[in-house]
Amino acid sequence: MGRDPYRYFRIEARELLDALGQGALDLEKGRAGPEAVGRLLRAAHTLKGASRVVKQAEIAELAHKVEEELAPHRASGAVAPGRAGEILRLVAEMAARVDGLDQPAPAGGGRAGGEAVIHAIPIEVDEADAVLRMLSEQGTHLAALRDEVGALEQASRLAGVLADQLGPRRGAAAGDGAAAAKALAIAEDLRAQVARVRRGLWAAAEQAERDHAELVGAAEKLRLAATGALFTPLERASRDAAMALGKRVEFIASGGENRLDVAVLSPLRQALLHVVRNAVAHGIETPLERAAAGKPEAGRVELRIERRAHRLAFVCKDDGRGIALEAVRRAAVERGVIAPAEAETLDREQALRLLLRGGISTSGSVDGVSGRGVGLDAAREVAARLQGELSVTSDVGAGTTVEVCVPVTLSSMAVLFLDVGGTVAALPLASVRRALRVAPGEVSRSGDRDVVFDGSEVLPFLPLASVLRREPRRGPARACSAVVVQDGAGRVAVGVDRVIGVESVLVQPLPPLCPPSPLGAGLSLGARGVPRLVLDPEGLARAVRAGARAPARAVVAAPRVLVVDDSLTTRMLEQGILESAGYEVDLAVSAEEALARTSQRRYALFVVDVEMPGMDGFEFVARTRADPDLRGTPAILVTSRSSAQDRLRGEEVGARAFIVKSEFDQAQLLRTIRELLG
Repeated sequence: MGRDPYRYFRIEARELLDALGQGALDLEKGRAGPEAVGRLLRAAHTLKGASRVVKQAEIAELAHKVEEELAPHRASGAVAPGRAGEILRLVAEMAARVDGLDQPAPAGGGRAGGEAVIHAIPIEVDEADAVLRMLSEQGTHLAALRDEVGALEQASRLAGVLADQLGPRRGAAAGDGAAAAKALAIAEDLRAQVARVRRGLWAAAEQAERDHAELVGAAEKLRLAATGALFTPLERASRDAAMALGKRVEFIASGGENRLDVAVLSPLRQALLHVVRNAVAHGIETPLERAAAGKPEAGRVELRIERRAHRLAFVCKDDGRGIALEAVRRAAVERGVIAPAEAETLDREQALRLLLRGGISTSGSVDGVSGRGVGLDAAREVAARLQGELSVTSDVGAGTTVEVCVPVTLSSMAVLFLDVGGTVAALPLASVRRALRVAPGEVSRSGDRDVVFDGSEVLPFLPLASVLRREPRRGPARACSAVVVQDGAGRVAVGVDRVIGVESVLVQPLPPLCPPSPLGAGLSLGARGVPRLVLDPEGLARAVRAGARAPARAVVAAPRVLVVDDSLTTRMLEQGILESAGYEVDLAVSAEEALARTSQRRYALFVVDVEMPGMDGFEFVARTRADPDLRGTPAILVTSRSSAQDRLRGEEVGARAFIVKSEFDQAQLLRTIRELLG
C-alpha cells in the first residue's frame, strides 16, 4: 500500500467530528452546559490545528467558524437551536471534506483499511485480515500435524505386532534364544518409545490447537467496533428528516456497547439510515396530528441493539401511525404489483410481505426524504448481502418496528459442509432452513425446471452438481439429500450427495485472479490447506431458480491435473486458471502428498513447484519418471528460480516445461498444457 499522508489525520478528525456532532445535538436539546461547551471548543481547536498540520486550510477555516459559534456561549452553556443547527451544518461540511481526501488504493485492489470504513472507528482491518489469513494457513498445518500424530498410532501397533512375533516360541532352537531375546527387547523398546513420542506429540498438538483457537478469537476481535458509533449519524438523520417535514422527533438509542465487524457495520449504517428516515417520514405524524390522536407532540424513534447468540439485532421502533393496509393496497395496484381484485383480499401479513419485496411506497408524495419506495429495498439488500434477515411488524395508530439481524462477523461463520461427487463445498448456516431426503419419484416438473414439495410449499430443485459444473440438468437417479436455502426472494431446494455437518470456519476472500462467479462468497481452508468454496446463498438460489436445461450431449471427461505447491496463493491461482479452461484439478501441498495421490488416481499432467519443504519439485519429477506407471505423465515445473543451472536440472530430471513465476503468463501456461496433452 502506498504512503497515505492523511491516514492518522482521518482517524483523529472523524473522532473529533463525531464528538462535535453529538455535542451540537445535545446543545440543540438544551442538555449541555458550560462544561460541555468548553469540551466542544477544545475539540474544534484541536481539529483546526491538526488540519493546518496536514495543510487542509479549508477544514481548518470551518473548524475556526465552529469556535466562533461556540465562544460567546462558553460561560452560559446555552446555545440557541438555530446556532446549534449551524454548527451541525459546519460539522457535516468538514466530514464531507475529510471523506474526500485522497487515499491510496490498498494492495491487490482490496478494500481500504477500517479507519476509512465508518467514522470514528480507528481499526486496521487489512492488518487484522492478514493475521487471520496467516492463522488460517497455520490451522491447516496443525491439521496435517494431527494426521501425522495419528500415523504414529499405527507405528505403535506394528511395533507391538513385531514384539509378539518375536516372543518365546515353542520348539525354537536353543542357539536362537539369545538372538530372539535381544530382538524381542529391541522390539519392546521400540514399541515403548513410539508410544511415548505419540503421547507427547498428541498433547503438544492439542495444546497448539487450543492456543490457535484463542489466537483466532483474539484476531477476530480486532475487527470489531462498538456499535455506538452509529448513534450520532442516525440521530442526525432523524433530526434532519423531522426538520425537513415539519415534525418533532426524539431519538433514543441503547445497546451501543455491543461490538460488530467493521465490514458489517459500514453497509449496515447505510441501511439503518434508510430505516430511521422511513420511521420519521412514514411513521411519525405532524405535531397537530399527534395532538389530535392524544399523543405527545414529539414523536419517538427508538433504536435498540440486542445480542442474540452470534448475531446482533438492530430493532428500530417508532410510535407513529403504523402502516395503513389500504395505503399498501393502493400503492401495490398503482405499481402493477398486484391486480385490483387481489388487493381487495390482501390481509395485513401479506401487505407487509409486499413491502419487503420492495418497490412500493406508502408516501403520498416524492420529496427529499421519502416517496420512491427505496428505503426498505436498501435495507433488504444490505441484510441479504450480510447473510442477515429483515422483518417488519406494525400496528395501526401504535407504530412500526423494523428489525435487521446480522452476524457479528463475516470473517468467521458457521457453515454447513456438503459433499457433491467428492467435492466439498460450504454454505452459510444462517441461510439453511432444513434438510430433506428426496427420492427420484418425488421430483416433479413445473415449466422448465424441477420442483420438490416441502409440506404444501413447492420449491425449485436443482442438484448442486448441475450448478457448480454446469452439467445438463437431470433428476436424481437414486435417493439423495437436499438442503432448503432461504434468500430474499424465498426458498429453494439444492440436491447434494451428502450433508457432512456444521463447522465454524474462517472465510477468506477469493484470490483476485480467480474467475468471477456469482456462486462464490469466499473460501475456507480444510486439512492440509485444501481450499473449499463457500457458496453465496443469493447466487446459489438464483442459479437454482434459473435452472436452464443445457442441450444433451456426450459427456467427455476433462483431463485431470495435479497442482503441487506449498503456497496457498499459487495453488488457488493455478486452480482458477485451469478450471476456467475446463480442466479438473486436484491440489497437494507437498511432493509427498502428491505421490500419495498418484497411487489413488490417474492424472494427465503434473504442475509442480520446485522449492517445497521436504521433497522438492526436482526430486518429485525424477521419481515419477522412474515409476513405470507415472513416467508417461508430463510435468511442468513452476518456480521462482530462473538460473540456467535450474533450467538444465529440470530438463535432466524429465520436466517437459519450466515456467518462472516472475514471468508467469496465464495464456502461455494454457498453451503449454494444450501442447503437452495434445
